Amino acid sequence: MNRVAIITASDTGYLGQRKDLSGPVIQEIVEASGYEVVHYIMLPDDQDMLSEEMKRIADSKVADLIVTTGGTGFSKRDCMPEATIAITERSVPGIPEAIRAYSMQFTKRAMLSRATAGIRKNTLIVNLPGSPKAVRESLEFIISELSHGLEILSGEATNCARK
Repeated sequence: MNRVAIITASDTGYLGQRKDLSGPVIQEIVEASGYEVVHYIMLPDDQDMLSEEMKRIADSKVADLIVTTGGTGFSKRDCMPEATIAITERSVPGIPEAIRAYSMQFTKRAMLSRATAGIRKNTLIVNLPGSPKAVRESLEFIISELSHGLEILSGEATNCARK
């Protein structure tokens, strides 16, 4: 069973001024897809804090997959893509490209997402938007393919042929 860590980036949520609605959506979807949530944290939009937490999770082998929500927009405080890029060793551009392309069916504002994805050690990190609706649309679209990517990453894939 793949282990998942969820990180929500929100200044107001971190201060207890706003309830996290997107993290629970991630948890619902990944658990329904057979993943185990092993870590959940809300942090402020602080690049160093976000990077350090992702690095700790990956380097300590806490989770196979880190799914983040929030911090991918144009606000001056939005820094999740930068925090992710700073600690990943390899980029995985196809995941955010696919999410943006799919999301364009629902809103042209999807083109404004700066979300990224990458690999650190044996952990895949995927940034998702901050709204619960966008998280649901995005994650439900990609979740079925993530398990195959994680199998390849861990060396457990038995058949890498295209389907």
